[in-house]
Amino acid sequence: MRQLLIVERFCLAGHILSMIFGWAGLLYVLPRPELIASLPSLGQTFFGLSMAWGGVINIILGAIAVSIFAYRTWGIWPWLSFMFPAMLISVSSELLGTSTGFPFGDYHYLNGLGYKIGDLVPFTIPISWFYMGIVCYAIARAGIRLAEKPSFLRQLGAIALGALMFTSWDFALEPAMSQTIVPFWYWEQAGAFFGTPYQNYAGWYGTSFLFMSVAAIFWNLKLGAGKQNLTSNFTQNQLNFPLVIYLSNFGYAAVLSLGSGFGIPVLLGVLVGVIPTLALYQLAPNAKTKFATEESATIKTEIPVAAVKVGIK
Repeated sequence: MRQLLIVERFCLAGHILSMIFGWAGLLYVLPRPELIASLPSLGQTFFGLSMAWGGVINIILGAIAVSIFAYRTWGIWPWLSFMFPAMLISVSSELLGTSTGFPFGDYHYLNGLGYKIGDLVPFTIPISWFYMGIVCYAIARAGIRLAEKPSFLRQLGAIALGALMFTSWDFALEPAMSQTIVPFWYWEQAGAFFGTPYQNYAGWYGTSFLFMSVAAIFWNLKLGAGKQNLTSNFTQNQLNFPLVIYLSNFGYAAVLSLGSGFGIPVLLGVLVGVIPTLALYQLAPNAKTKFATEESATIKTEIPVAAVKVGIK
């Protein structure tokens, strides 16, 4: 496990560093062609490769880090039973969207995010839906204390909140990826919300709600089989990694969008995404509370009950 932890931290560091380099390249270097021209031949080649493959490397490193974390913390079943539905459902929605315009609107992907599945959707897109989706859902489950008071309504609330957190990321992401100096996709017709159709956000919410619901069914089946699911028992310390992933990815998109003058979408993302995420993190049990709860439960189950004999004269 120690080796896995080292790889996880290395990938997380690389994931964050690649976003910092992305900021520098997109916001500082590209708007200054004279700076690029002044670079030596090797420097220009390196910069060109970083612009072409930086997004791909960023997403892959993030997915590896999250996968290792999920495997170490929850086990192989919760990890895979979230990853496969998330990737299959999201790529299906994206293929449908780029072919028909439903559920997101009429859009197409450009180059920069790797090989395109069916010449339509970059393979990195469903990977990013997975790793951001699972951290949103984990924080939501922990924040509403689903383990302590399991119920259908709480489960539905976790899915609804997780999908909201996930969709809020796109408020910051959309302008950064479709309307900045190097767009990764484009809309055939500019939408009403700062160039993005309102339909897009409904599509994001519906798709993420669907794959989180499927994952919740699988996770509950695991609980039904009598095997513990650790996901909803997270303490705040155990949520640090998911929180870092969420905030760093939101921050990356937010800085790019703000750099291009899109302040309102970012503000909306903060209000309906970042603030609720931080609130759910604070509502999650801390280590002391969790220990006290588990200790109390253990004491109750371990106290022997003395047999009482009643004699009748």
